[in-house]
Amino acid sequence: MGKPISAEELEIIVRAVASASHSLSDEIRRAGLLEHILGQEGNVNVQGEAQQKLDVVADRAFINAFLDCGIVCGIASEENDEFVAFDHEPSKDGDFVVLFDPLDGSSNIDVNVSIGTIFSVYRRVSPKGTAVTLLDMLQPGTEQVMAGYVLYGSSTMLVYSSGNGVNGFTLNPSTGEFCLSHPDMIMPENGRLYAMNEGNIQECEQGLVHYIQYCQSRDNQTGMPYSGRYIGSLVADFHRNLIKGGIYIYPAVPASPEGRLRLLYECNPLAFIAEQAGGLATTGRQRILEIVPTQLHQRVPYYVGSKLMVEKAMSFLG
Repeated sequence: MGKPISAEELEIIVRAVASASHSLSDEIRRAGLLEHILGQEGNVNVQGEAQQKLDVVADRAFINAFLDCGIVCGIASEENDEFVAFDHEPSKDGDFVVLFDPLDGSSNIDVNVSIGTIFSVYRRVSPKGTAVTLLDMLQPGTEQVMAGYVLYGSSTMLVYSSGNGVNGFTLNPSTGEFCLSHPDMIMPENGRLYAMNEGNIQECEQGLVHYIQYCQSRDNQTGMPYSGRYIGSLVADFHRNLIKGGIYIYPAVPASPEGRLRLLYECNPLAFIAEQAGGLATTGRQRILEIVPTQLHQRVPYYVGSKLMVEKAMSFLG
């Protein structure tokens, strides 16, 4: 991990995330009542995905929050083709860059399913006082100084780690404050939940097919078939497994040979959280946090969750 973030710096960034997510939570809860934030924006983002109106609202909210906090000098977002350098004082002298997915699972907005925000924080590697560069963004996950996510569900939760364990905070709607509700979160080493879109299982490599058969059999460590639980919102699926134990899988398939999930602002931050909570995150063969990125929107296969379950899945892949 990079040089640890100080308590004061951590508080500033946490407050920025909390402020943006609080306002976004209010927008999400009113989405069905406000036509101007429900449905598609009409644009397609760099991922080739239709932008939802709330994608744009969320992106602006977090960009403004990080710009205003004064210690972030640049950002990269799922919704923008290129990274954004903050070139005004005091931001340009900031020590940190933030990469984030402003609204993960946004295709579920219209059907009222839990969605989330994922973020990753690094110390810049470019000289302080100069404009940030692409190299500031293309750092391996081991260099993260902080990472976390916000879950907008039956309650709004902020979960983050700065390298000293994982803590969860729940938003109190009446006060607007996030209160510590889940201290020292630990992911169970094993579980009986698996999350994967099995619609394309016949296109997956045989090792994964055999692992899913193992999950569905009585030959696993529980003596009972696992329960399949796939929400389709990465934050929601990850959060459930963090609490209860389980594995989340988004493999490479012929249509997406490099995988579908983005390394820098989806996989790395959740891998950081998983490892800090005692879990594991890999491509199926390589530790996620050790991948040296080459592209801003790079994709990878993803296996994340309870340590023993991920290790078992890897044993099938060879």
